[in-house]
Amino acid sequence: MKKGIHPEEYRLVVFKDFSCDYSFLTRSTAQTRDTIVWEDGNEYPLVKLEISSESHPFYTGKMKFVDTAGRIDKFKKKFGKTRFVKNESSEEN
Repeated sequence: MKKGIHPEEYRLVVFKDFSCDYSFLTRSTAQTRDTIVWEDGNEYPLVKLEISSESHPFYTGKMKFVDTAGRIDKFKKKFGKTRFVKNESSEEN
């Protein structure tokens, strides 16, 4: 491996897929604000996932509806007042 291009601050992190309630503990440098108590009783940083290998249609063989409407509404609510996203009420005028 080349020296100096890989992070050195790996720590144990829990990744949790909220669509199927599947979680796993691994080493990562992912930044997160949330924490969770793992099965061993220790508290670890938590990375929230929408899709993992346990819920992805390619791995499960089942099609699953992903709530994109909720994410779109959340985006519009958060960024609706910026100049980059058109407000629906301004399009009517």
